Amino acid sequence: MGIFDRPPLRKIKAKDAMPEGLWTKCPECSAMLHQLELRQHHQTCHHCGHHFLLGAYDRIALLADPGSFEETAAGLVSANPLGFHAYEDKTRGLREKTGLDDAVVTGRLQIGGKPAMIAVMDFKFFAGSMGSVVGEKITRAIETAIAEKRGMIIISASSGARMQEGMLSLMQMAKTCGALARLAKAHLPYISVLTHPTTGGVTASFATIGDINIAEPKCMIGFAGPRVVKETTHQNLPPGFQTAEFMLEHGLIDAIVPRGKMRDKLATLLGYMMP
Repeated sequence: MGIFDRPPLRKIKAKDAMPEGLWTKCPECSAMLHQLELRQHHQTCHHCGHHFLLGAYDRIALLADPGSFEETAAGLVSANPLGFHAYEDKTRGLREKTGLDDAVVTGRLQIGGKPAMIAVMDFKFFAGSMGSVVGEKITRAIETAIAEKRGMIIISASSGARMQEGMLSLMQMAKTCGALARLAKAHLPYISVLTHPTTGGVTASFATIGDINIAEPKCMIGFAGPRVVKETTHQNLPPGFQTAEFMLEHGLIDAIVPRGKMRDKLATLLGYMMP
């Protein structure tokens, strides 16, 4: 036996070796991505091109000319018209957690020197669901675009209409489409950008009626989920059903544009389409 006892080796747990929150596994190619790498590539995997969710303010920073964004209709928050249990507590908690007033951010901006209004949905607030505040903010943004002769851009990421607001939520489908009809009458362009996922009442209203409909690669676009569609139709779904690539092939969208090229694409379209 030695003079000195050797201290026992300390077992290193996996969570000790890899600090929480620094690394993310790509669901497409299983590559381990550092958060710094994700930020440098606009929340996309630089190995396979998978697009992760992107927050509203981060997306605006990616698209807007520096210093040109001016937020509008800030401070609007949802009421509880149906007396839905704990709904006010839920929205209050989400406002504190996300720093958002609701599931959309709207404002004025310039893209490549072209004036526009933008509405960007954020999936991390109530899964991007469309309630009365979302519909009101988008409608006000469209009305401002008409008054100031700006193009309109809406970037969708939503699970659909917000069930906690019932019929008031469904009314936003007609309300936003009516406002867009007035925008078209004023001969001003509307560009719709669909990101992952765009579903439900948002898909059935403003998201798919753009003068130009653009999508990010491989994003999910549909009204009901694939399982619901299959159970309803009793048919096997084709490969790639409800992906952006499937929608492009069948004519629902006009182009698929990677996130890193979106700003240049929007600037070019606004240059063509603005009166």
